[in-house]
Amino acid sequence: MANTQSTGYYFAPPSKWPVVGSTALLFLAVSGVLLFNGYHVGWISFAIGFLILLYMLFGWFGTVIHESEGGLFNRQVDMSFRWAMSWFIFSEVMFFAAFFGALFYARSLSVPWLGGEGTKVIGNTLLHPLFENSWPTNGPAKLGPNDDGKFDIIPAFGLPALNTLILLTSGVTVTIAHHALRVGKRGLLNTFLALTFLLGFLFVYLQATEYHHAYTELGLQLSTGIYGSTFFMLTGFHGFHVTLGAIMLFCIWLRTMKGHMTPQRHFAFEAVAWYWHFVDVVWLGLFVFVYWI
Repeated sequence: MANTQSTGYYFAPPSKWPVVGSTALLFLAVSGVLLFNGYHVGWISFAIGFLILLYMLFGWFGTVIHESEGGLFNRQVDMSFRWAMSWFIFSEVMFFAAFFGALFYARSLSVPWLGGEGTKVIGNTLLHPLFENSWPTNGPAKLGPNDDGKFDIIPAFGLPALNTLILLTSGVTVTIAHHALRVGKRGLLNTFLALTFLLGFLFVYLQATEYHHAYTELGLQLSTGIYGSTFFMLTGFHGFHVTLGAIMLFCIWLRTMKGHMTPQRHFAFEAVAWYWHFVDVVWLGLFVFVYWI
């Protein structure tokens, strides 16, 4: 492969990958609509969408890798990548800020108002005589799988605390791997990078175990009122981001095993590391505001 950098700015040729990615997202969106309305056939659409998404990720990554290793990217392209990744992470920050905002509004504003707090209404008659101004709540209709509307929450200092330790540890391992890459210690790089994505997949497995326990034993589901919807939207989207991050780390590991990247030029590694630290920080917010307080 060429070692020299292109003298001009590289423009990628027409690609099929954006269309493939959009198709995957379409199947995933349809599966969400079907599953939320109780149609189990949605799992088929989800599986198809997820497999197409994996195909797109590996294919598109492979295209960019060949371009990079072929010497097509100069420093101007590298700067473009850095700005693009920075804006992408900013968009992800705003994405989660919207869901955290919904949690804050429901918990700190909406529920107290509907319970009569700050109004001239005597008792809890603003919405319903039986509505309780407390959190967690599933509303006066007692929504959820149980006839009486009762549900249990997942204690913070169980699997969530263990998952917090796992993600914090993975943040340390990816930092060690980054340092090893910068000083040219390839063996240390490969070892700690592998530990990072394995910890990521372990996190996803434990979260799936937690979800199964919530759905089958705790009466806590997406349909369990405002608490259930905010809980699963926040933790579910975060789990999806961890899954994608772990897949990207795995791809970077495959590249480092082949000897790709140098101590001077390794933005692909840095971009994934930025993303991984981002999901770590988001999880800390989830642990504190969703599970703990």
